Amino acid sequence: MTQDPAIAASSHPYDALTPDMILDAMEDAGFAVSGRLFALNSYENRVYQVGLDESPPVITKFYRPGRWTEAEIREEHDFSLELLQADIPVVAPMQLDSGDTLGRHGDFLFAVFQQHGGQAPDTSVADTLYRLGQWLGQIHNIGALRPFTHRPGIALLDGIETSNRLLVEGGWIPTDLRPAWDSLIPDLQTLCAARIDEAGPIDTLRLHGDCHAGNILCREEQMLFVDLDDCRSGPAIQDMWLLLNGDDLERGSQLGELLEGYEMFRDFNRRERHLIEPLRCYRQIAHSAWLAKRWDDPAFPRFFPWFGQPRFWSDQILSLREQLSALQSPAITVPGQY
Repeated sequence: MTQDPAIAASSHPYDALTPDMILDAMEDAGFAVSGRLFALNSYENRVYQVGLDESPPVITKFYRPGRWTEAEIREEHDFSLELLQADIPVVAPMQLDSGDTLGRHGDFLFAVFQQHGGQAPDTSVADTLYRLGQWLGQIHNIGALRPFTHRPGIALLDGIETSNRLLVEGGWIPTDLRPAWDSLIPDLQTLCAARIDEAGPIDTLRLHGDCHAGNILCREEQMLFVDLDDCRSGPAIQDMWLLLNGDDLERGSQLGELLEGYEMFRDFNRRERHLIEPLRCYRQIAHSAWLAKRWDDPAFPRFFPWFGQPRFWSDQILSLREQLSALQSPAITVPGQY
């Protein structure tokens, strides 16, 4: 089939992912598509609800070209299936007609998932946190059985340095704000390093990697973990701290509820509490770098129009100054424990 000249001249790979291409990929994978296609909110990948002739709709994810290697994506799939086989409630990729869970169509790799409904858990409820902790303990038991071979780990200090370099060298930070930014980053790096030292030796394991409430569905008292696209190696606390909200006292109490459930299945090194603020700092700077790296994707200027504006960077500096203060404060404590 001859490629459309307009697509051939496209400035971004996703411009070639037309509705016809998506439906052709699904048909080639063995699905009787009805022609109904609905784009879902996803920025890193392209995710669609695909209608089928005589079955409920399914969800297909077309991976961003160049982000993960095929081997890295296969490790995501293998980990998901390993969790599912252990009766842990995760959404794992479906087997295609080829017998594989990973499809290829043109330059795109894709996977298909059953559609599930639900809403994010209310993490202000103690019992919800307790149950989440139970599942996380079981997820981490599986995650600790073997390491990832291809997926990356969380390198906090190197990650902050790499993200900062991308932002600075790319000219993303307004000139008049550079002195404030340039004086702030080294202080953050120094304090993050001190917190990491306080944590001491930390075991790493395979993680969900992006375990916030939006990646957990609750329906009729059932919980379901979704979107392991960011699974990687790291400390156990990475799958917990994004579930904590509020001031230090509230977050300490919430962590206590998580750990009460978690430690029914797995021990937890409480010194990992010292990593929460470095992880938060890493995530904040990495998020800005992620937006900068993706700015050539037409979806990003459309959905993140505020990025690159001076107001955004002044707010970032204020937020990172708050982060500097948090890094200077003691780590959150769990009630009744150190």
